Amino acid sequence: MKADLIIRHAWVYRTYRQCFEQMDIAVAGERFYTISPAVHYEGKKEIDGRGKYVIPGLIDIHMHIESSMTYPQEFSRNVLRKGVTCVVADPHEIANVFGLRGIESFMKQKTILDIFYGIPSSVPATNPSLETSGGVIGEKEVRGLLKDKRVLCLGEVMNYQDLTAQEDTPVKTFISLCREADRPVRIEGHCPSLTGEECARFIYAGVDADHTQQTPESVVEKTDMGMFLELQAKSLTPDVVEAVVKNRLYENVALVTDDTMPDHLIEGHLDRIVRLAVKNGMPVEMAIYCSTFTPARRMHLDDRGIIAPGKLADFVILDSLEDFSIEAVYKNGREYSPLLEGKKEEEKPTLFPADFYDSVRCREAEPEDFEIRCEGKYALVNAMEIQPFGTRAKWIQKEVPICDGRLLWQEAGLCLAAVFERYGKTGGVGYGFAANAFTRQGAVATTWSHDSHNLLVLGNSPEDMAIAQREILTIQGGYTAVSGGTVIASAPLKVGGILSDGSVGELAEQLGAVRQAIRDLGYVNNNEIMSISTLTLLVSPELKISDKGMFEVKTQKPVPLIEKIIS
Repeated sequence: MKADLIIRHAWVYRTYRQCFEQMDIAVAGERFYTISPAVHYEGKKEIDGRGKYVIPGLIDIHMHIESSMTYPQEFSRNVLRKGVTCVVADPHEIANVFGLRGIESFMKQKTILDIFYGIPSSVPATNPSLETSGGVIGEKEVRGLLKDKRVLCLGEVMNYQDLTAQEDTPVKTFISLCREADRPVRIEGHCPSLTGEECARFIYAGVDADHTQQTPESVVEKTDMGMFLELQAKSLTPDVVEAVVKNRLYENVALVTDDTMPDHLIEGHLDRIVRLAVKNGMPVEMAIYCSTFTPARRMHLDDRGIIAPGKLADFVILDSLEDFSIEAVYKNGREYSPLLEGKKEEEKPTLFPADFYDSVRCREAEPEDFEIRCEGKYALVNAMEIQPFGTRAKWIQKEVPICDGRLLWQEAGLCLAAVFERYGKTGGVGYGFAANAFTRQGAVATTWSHDSHNLLVLGNSPEDMAIAQREILTIQGGYTAVSGGTVIASAPLKVGGILSDGSVGELAEQLGAVRQAIRDLGYVNNNEIMSISTLTLLVSPELKISDKGMFEVKTQKPVPLIEKIIS
């Protein structure tokens, strides 16, 4: 026997016992041939693995490529070198803009990274009476996507009202179609803050996974209810990790990224999540288990996630277990190099249809669009209160003075959020107030506004808000920050207003400048970009805004900008 590759004397991860043993590895073709204390035959290529650690390739089963604001080929180039060999992507962002055509534009791109897909379950995230999206995924599209073997799950079900309604709803139909498929199809969920009977109803309806922010209490409760937990960065706090470790819940947990901004992607992907879990108290052997084997098992990816005969030879060689430093990544038995992906210049003309670059269509704003007129002395207004951590926006009320028929919201310390419908369908504009936003004069505008990606403007200066909105129209989507009448930072996302077709490195620099500009305006949050972008996410607690106004998330009932006038 002569193997294609032999690694000798390395510390090899033993999945079922969650430990390392010094072994030799033989690879034949794309798969592991044997793992033995002493392989006696030669290999075409041999590596001395003394002092090295070999683990299975990392598997991320809940993530969105669009969160990195890039396209599949560029994403593949960037995450493979970080030890990620397989992902399950939910393309609901591109679907919200372009429908099925958006999903197909992703699926046709060839990558060395194995990209499997979830079917977007909520496009739009709620329904057309609450927000306007560019695309819709319905029963016909779901039936078609289920025929593709790369589709492993129904993407995060997040509309609690439709899921638990007495009457038939689209999401109920989607779940039924997945259950009737000729192979196992997982049902993924999004259920922040649900507990007790409400959580039970969610699971009873067929959804048995959650990736949203957890607490120690929710980890135990949801596990006891049979729900699989996918822990992203904001859930990996010391107390949550302690709950997992104390109760030995590893079989029920996978580590995931969910959303990774391009300026964060440069620093790490799922490898960064593994380091965070270990830093906050999870044994490294278990963090590896929860980022390789448990995610593979969850998605029925039985050919990977373990170093064993017959499994795909996707693996990572680590210099150090302590800091998880990566020496090399192997995909299908071959050492990965970005050069294997091909030249980006040759790929660009066929990446996306021409109309994907011309999709932001709404009128230019004027400063007057950001004045709120009413009569009286004071108004009691409803507002979204920004929190310093996470994407929750608390529902608060505040008294605001009125002068000469104008609501003096700036003097009350509020910012105004305006959402412009950008698909040329209604031309509507929704308004809402935000508290704890900017402390200095300025504005931010973006079309990277989850999930419908209409044009969001947030600011405390009508002049700056108008400039920011027009800048987004000029660059055909993206993120921009304005202060004192000047554009101080911009990150163009000209593909559907949500993606760049350039390099992640260049985009990371641009978005990093926008992020710093937002901080300089006084915005405080652990992830400023995501915090602002989810002010429009009508399924994330507890008060959010769309092109049709503000809505309470739990009931999906409209919330007026002005609750009442106080004369």
